[in-house]
Amino acid sequence: MTLIKFFNKVVFIKTFIMHNTVKNLIYIEELIKSKLNRDKLPTIIAVSKTFPIENILPLLERGHLHYGENKVQEALDKWSNIKLKHNEVKLHLIGRLQTNKVKFALKIFDYIHSLDSEKLANKISEEQKKHEIKPKLFIQVNIGNEEQKSGINKEQLVDFYKFCKNLDLDIIGTMCIPPKDGNVKKYFSEMNKINQELNFKELSMGMSNDYLEAIKDNATYVRVGSKIFGNRT
Repeated sequence: MTLIKFFNKVVFIKTFIMHNTVKNLIYIEELIKSKLNRDKLPTIIAVSKTFPIENILPLLERGHLHYGENKVQEALDKWSNIKLKHNEVKLHLIGRLQTNKVKFALKIFDYIHSLDSEKLANKISEEQKKHEIKPKLFIQVNIGNEEQKSGINKEQLVDFYKFCKNLDLDIIGTMCIPPKDGNVKKYFSEMNKINQELNFKELSMGMSNDYLEAIKDNATYVRVGSKIFGNRT
């Protein structure tokens, strides 16, 4: 194969990937619109973790603003320069946040979906005062009370929310990842009820395999990765 043919093949492959990434997002947007009869549609967080920035640029060029990462250092490496040029881009931390990473997370993330302990709440409060940065926070709820999963148990949620408000944290809603027992509708419905009882306007739940169920129960943020970018290798 000549160098020119090889180059043309690479360009074609990249164009095809870029085209499909945007096409996938448009398909999801239209599918959500067709399922919901309301003016305000849920925000799609394009979960770009592990994908290179080349796969994300077509979405940025189209004007998509919300992206999800689950590691602080990867987000800093990937997004720092882009956010300097495009401060309208909003980055969501959807993975677990360790307390020793909080000061770095606040430099890059606009939203944190995994507030799951008093220790973490205290650290975020401390760092946001130091840096005068106030991220929007979701309390992660362990909706199935699973021992191996992070999150605040349902029975402790009200007290934990009061604790966070006393720290002047900007709690905007709750987040959950339901158990993998095939009964997501039950957990989404319960989470929606809890969210309404606490008078939260935002609810983060639903991923590539179950976001259509989540939006039926008023999810306002859905975290979609493989349905946009393809499977991770």
